[in-house]
Amino acid sequence: MSLTVVTNPVPLTINVDGVARVGKTRVTLDTVATAFLEGATAEEIVEQYPSLQLSDTYLVIGYYLQNKAEVDNYLKIRQQRAAEVRQENERRFNPKGIRNRLLARLSQQELS
Repeated sequence: MSLTVVTNPVPLTINVDGVARVGKTRVTLDTVATAFLEGATAEEIVEQYPSLQLSDTYLVIGYYLQNKAEVDNYLKIRQQRAAEVRQENERRFNPKGIRNRLLARLSQQELS
């Protein structure tokens, strides 16, 4: 019996917004890489995100380890973009006093 070595493609797809997703899930490369960097094993990541396949998670972690500089740059850009979006949303929708405004709105609805 001989062993056939097959190279499996990395299960990452890039959507129109430039976000890398794992396999056929909505789980992002950011999510898997961050969990791994925080010390989670592939099994723990799959337990937390059950839509992931364990084999896909291992392949993505392997891809990260082999392309660390490129993926770290991608993650940095994604974090910067998230900060920009958060700042824009906070500029447009001031979060200060939101709890009080929501409670006041709820009280008004209960009185109606």
